[in-house]
Amino acid sequence: MKNFLSKLEKKRPKGFHALEVEANKEVWERTDCLDCANCCKTMSPTYTPEDIRRISAHLGMTPKAFREKWLYKDKTGDWMNVKQPCQFLDLKTNMCSIYAVRPRDCAGFPHHVKKRMNSDYMHMYKQNIEYCPATYRLVETVMEKLNGHK
Repeated sequence: MKNFLSKLEKKRPKGFHALEVEANKEVWERTDCLDCANCCKTMSPTYTPEDIRRISAHLGMTPKAFREKWLYKDKTGDWMNVKQPCQFLDLKTNMCSIYAVRPRDCAGFPHHVKKRMNSDYMHMYKQNIEYCPATYRLVETVMEKLNGHK
């Protein structure tokens, strides 16, 4: 799959975006994130300053107390979860306890529609096929559709 994505990164066939949108729709018709929650179990979102303000207010904490309790600053300066799985994930139900105010990064994950399969974001698809069944299925579906169009 990574080889396929690398080739696609260099050259996408005509009409690819429409194919990508169609494949994405099909994938979400057969994917339920609550069956998996692997993103919450194995990855950390980046928290924006607005995320930190919103979530800390929701929890009745100051932004500083929230950062000190739950986050660390990585080498690039991004705020990330201290531990995995995410502290807000209920492991019995795979539900997020702060879903209504979750980080923007979580709300957009796996970013299929926002970040098309183009050279700017192909690295994201290559990474996420290992963690996200929806991304894996999207790439698999695109491969099948392209092979079927030959």
